[in-house]
Amino acid sequence: VQLQASGGGLVQAGGSLRLSCVASGRIFSTYDMDWFRQAPGKEREFVAGIVWNRGDIYYADSVKSRFTVSFDNVKNTVYLQMNSLRPEDTAVYYCAVKVPRSPKYDYWGQGTQVTVSS
Repeated sequence: VQLQASGGGLVQAGGSLRLSCVASGRIFSTYDMDWFRQAPGKEREFVAGIVWNRGDIYYADSVKSRFTVSFDNVKNTVYLQMNSLRPEDTAVYYCAVKVPRSPKYDYWGQGTQVTVSS
């Protein structure tokens, strides 16, 4: 499985972006599909995740009510809709997938840059 993230860009504070993560191989709805981000000089942090077949969706406190994660089972694509963006959301965003019972993330995308200007 290869993951291709896209949709990043430059946006003003208060604006919106939608990130996409397309899987080249089959992503099953039982997989844990997550978004992370890494800002310059900071550690990578969890942003949002979804296990589609269980209906489990979870967010970091910093993005709750602003970001929405979803999965299109037909297109094999995970999305991250980001609204009310803030300068502190500036980071490289990565998608990652973990198969059931795996102790680690099995697949990572290459990252897409999101820059929010004040």
